[in-house]
Amino acid sequence: MNDITTNDSTTTDTTARPALPDRLCVNPRSKHYVAEIFNHDVGIRLNGKERFDVEEYCISEGWVKVAAAKALDRRGQPLLMTVKGTVEAFYR
Repeated sequence: MNDITTNDSTTTDTTARPALPDRLCVNPRSKHYVAEIFNHDVGIRLNGKERFDVEEYCISEGWVKVAAAKALDRRGQPLLMTVKGTVEAFYR
């Protein structure tokens, strides 16, 4: 009989995730956009409640930006509203 054993010390973790930055934006035009992070599912918690509509966040300054209804600016981008509070970013 052939016994197959696995050694956890020789396996590599292919799901290594980059560290979440202090400030991150989902718009590729922004200087705070990091494409490698969006290969993973990122969650944002504001004041202990998870938000699913966040466009941009800053942990150190304590704010998130969310789209304000269906309003668009003159370039066709959504108008963003700033909501302040305790911000936590995490991988789901």
